Amino acid sequence: MQTNILFKTNRGVANQSGFYEYRLVVQPNKEVYHKVLIEKQFFNDQFGEKMVDRSLPQIMLATFQAREEMEETIIRYLHRVCSQQKGFMVELNNYSGYPPHSIYLRVQNPQPFTELAKQFEVINNYIDSCACPPLHISLNPHIGIASSLNETIYRQALINYGQKTFHEIFMVNELLLVKKNHEYDQEKPVNIFRLKPVDKTLYN
Repeated sequence: MQTNILFKTNRGVANQSGFYEYRLVVQPNKEVYHKVLIEKQFFNDQFGEKMVDRSLPQIMLATFQAREEMEETIIRYLHRVCSQQKGFMVELNNYSGYPPHSIYLRVQNPQPFTELAKQFEVINNYIDSCACPPLHISLNPHIGIASSLNETIYRQALINYGQKTFHEIFMVNELLLVKKNHEYDQEKPVNIFRLKPVDKTLYN
């Protein structure tokens, strides 16, 4: 069956009048979360620029626009999807970049995100039926470190970070849905969706 989902990197989706922008994200555990915050601050200190990625340490899975009165149905669909999907391990392994503006931490094993994203077709069908823009899936799941860099700083940072190492592993047990009203609005949590428990002995 042909899908209408558009695959792209996690650039922002332009807000339209009457729509909220929603993002479905994964947040690492507290230990990894703190280490990523340290990396963001280190970048700022190293380059003396206020260009650190302003987003929280998280991996974006999907973004879409919808009217607020659609939330209850979207939440119900997402609960159904997530309740049927097992938790999985995420491995963050070193750095990469989007020319010419962003530095990020790479997800070594994107396959679980790709498989999970296939289940979002039901959300895309629903928002499409309500005359909303199509849902967008992140083609390259990652955690941002710095963004909106000028090209000179980007090239210098990419050289420096090509020699740095970063390696952490954490378990994904839940997804978080957040929303904002416009580009400069602060994101607000909407709901948490638990994934099916996994046998942890499989990862020991």
